Amino acid sequence: MDRIRDDVPPAVRAVYGPQDLSSAPAFAGGFINFGHWDGIPLDRPLTVEDRVRSQRNLYRRVLGTLDGAGTRAVEAGCGLGLGAALALEEFGFASVTGLDVHPEQLERARRANAGLLARTPRRLGFAHGAAERMPFEDGRFDRLYSVEAAQHFRDLAAFAREAARVLRPGGRLAVSSFFLPAGAEDAGGELAARLESFASGLDVAHPLVSLLDALDSAGLADVRAESVGDQVWPGLDRFLSGIDLPVQWPRNFLPAYRDGLLDYYVVTAERPPTPNA
Repeated sequence: MDRIRDDVPPAVRAVYGPQDLSSAPAFAGGFINFGHWDGIPLDRPLTVEDRVRSQRNLYRRVLGTLDGAGTRAVEAGCGLGLGAALALEEFGFASVTGLDVHPEQLERARRANAGLLARTPRRLGFAHGAAERMPFEDGRFDRLYSVEAAQHFRDLAAFAREAARVLRPGGRLAVSSFFLPAGAEDAGGELAARLESFASGLDVAHPLVSLLDALDSAGLADVRAESVGDQVWPGLDRFLSGIDLPVQWPRNFLPAYRDGLLDYYVVTAERPPTPNA
């Protein structure tokens, strides 16, 4: 078995492999993220269409930070590749390579995007690899983004070094995920008690500062983080309240956010341009 697959924790391998999280009603539409609910009224019953819109909106929120028109990008943790297709079709990226550690997800991504792959094979591609060990040459990409995958990364410092390596000078990065905010860096045990995804090892309780410090140490500049939790957790919980969940612990994300144990962020940075000779 290849080393990359051996390094994937069992809970992560199961959820994104045979269990196929993209088929769960909570992730209707296949984007596999918690969503950005800005502009979606929460004072009425939420529909599957609202849920899909929220997930697309999260990608739009992240991609909108990158000024990606005409650029070559890589998505770390691409899942079914629907966000990569959105980057091409709505934001005018020249090309996107979706990177994922799960072979099953890549097979699903190729099926889900078969039409786009057939029409524009030079613009969309998929590669097997870990965010901490990307199978690309130095400086290959203008942009790197990752939407709700960093909570699965085991080594943020390795991810940051790889991001800096594969970005060209002047390249830009955007990452969205949920992290422990300032003052709650030791809340991993409490999160594990409330949320099975942390208890099982599916999610890692990374403090936000760990990612920010890792990006800075890797030589990236203008490292910034913006909290968007108020646009994520209330809408997600409102949607979950209206569907038949097989387990109830996902309803604990909103209370954990309100208690200051975790938050959702969009983090951006850039690789400094090469100084003029």
